[in-house]
Amino acid sequence: MLDELVMAGGTAVVSAMATDSWMLTRARVAELFRHRGGEERQQAIEGQLDSNARLVAEAEDGDQVRQTLLPLWQLELRSLLQRDPAAAEELRALIDEVRPAGNSEPKWVQDVVVRDNAKAFLVQGGNIVNHHHSTGSAPGRMAEPPYRDGEFGGDGTSGAAR
Repeated sequence: MLDELVMAGGTAVVSAMATDSWMLTRARVAELFRHRGGEERQQAIEGQLDSNARLVAEAEDGDQVRQTLLPLWQLELRSLLQRDPAAAEELRALIDEVRPAGNSEPKWVQDVVVRDNAKAFLVQGGNIVNHHHSTGSAPGRMAEPPYRDGEFGGDGTSGAAR
């Protein structure tokens, strides 16, 4: 039970770094540690949080930095809960407050706009298989008129896709 809570708490902290929910998460984590270590501990945790969030924001691959930071925050939270098991309820409340409703995983949105007979090859959380066909247009096929944003082209090569 402790391992699951520590994993969820660490994941909530590092997932929020460099996102819109970061300031809320930062404040709640600092408060959690202040209740169990005073102002000095809170300031140390805030410094660590700020430094870690900066690493994520400045990284070329923020997710990889988050994965690297996850064990650090699991260690911090495990230590906190071992010193004060009553902090578990406050940590659960923090996780529920900062986690997107109904989901423990971050949500990713990918917007792609393709125009003027361009092609887009996309993958999100899986594999992409590209079967190359002749670049010439099919015999007897006319070019499609351009589409306005928000309209979907018949073959996906023009217009906006979301």
